[in-house]
Amino acid sequence: MRLQVVGLEAGYGKAQVLFGVGLEVGEGELVALLGANGAGKTTLLRAVSGLVRLAGGRVLLDGKDLKGLSPAKRARLGLGHVPEGRQLFPLMTVEENLRLGAAFLAPGREKEGFGRVYALFPRLQERRKQLAGTLSGGEQQMLAIARALMGFPRILLVDEPSLGLSPRLAEEVLLALRQVAGAGVGVLLVEQNVVLSLEVADRAYVMEHGRIVLKGAPKYLSADPRVREAYLSL
Repeated sequence: MRLQVVGLEAGYGKAQVLFGVGLEVGEGELVALLGANGAGKTTLLRAVSGLVRLAGGRVLLDGKDLKGLSPAKRARLGLGHVPEGRQLFPLMTVEENLRLGAAFLAPGREKEGFGRVYALFPRLQERRKQLAGTLSGGEQQMLAIARALMGFPRILLVDEPSLGLSPRLAEEVLLALRQVAGAGVGVLLVEQNVVLSLEVADRAYVMEHGRIVLKGAPKYLSADPRVREAYLSL
C-alpha cells in the first residue's frame, strides 16, 4: 500500500481525538473517509501530514515511516494536503498560488506541473492572471487542489472539497479527483456529501468518535443499515 496508517493516536493537548486509527490507500485509489462532524476526520488528515503531533501509531508512505518529519519534508516525499477552507492567498494570482505548490521542485518540472493542472482544470488557465480572491467558490477549490498537485504528490489528502459549493460544482470537483486517482495518485477524501463520495470512491471508511467503525466497498456500505440511517437519510 502507498499510504498506511497504523494504530494512530492523536489530539490537541490533553484532549485525545484519535484512538488506534488504521487505514490504507493504494496507488491510483480513491478512498473516502466518512463520518459526522467531530468524528476526527480532519484531525486524522492533519496528523498524517504532520500538522498534529502523534501520541502513538505510525504513518508510512511507500513503506517509509514519517515519524519526526515536518510537513514540508512530508510534502517533498510525495504527500499533498488540500485543507478544509482552501487557504489560498487571495491577493496573489492563480499562477502565483500554483507556483507556491511547486516551490521545492527541481528546475524544469514547474512547466510540466502547469500543463498537468491546466489540463485537469482548464478554467484555471483562463484565469491564471486573476487574483485568487476574486474566483468563484468552485474555482477556488479547483485552485486549492491544483496547487497541491503542482508538487507531484503520490498521496493527496483532500478535506471537504464540496463545502459551500452547488451540487453541480461539487460533482465536478469530485469527478476531477476521480481523474487524479486515475492518473495514479492515491487520494484520501474527507467529504460531507456521502452519496457522491460513495459514487466516486473505490473503498470507504466510516469514523465515529475518533475510531474506524466500518470499512469496505461503497456498494456494501451503501447497503449497510447503519450507514443508510446515519448518512443517507434512508
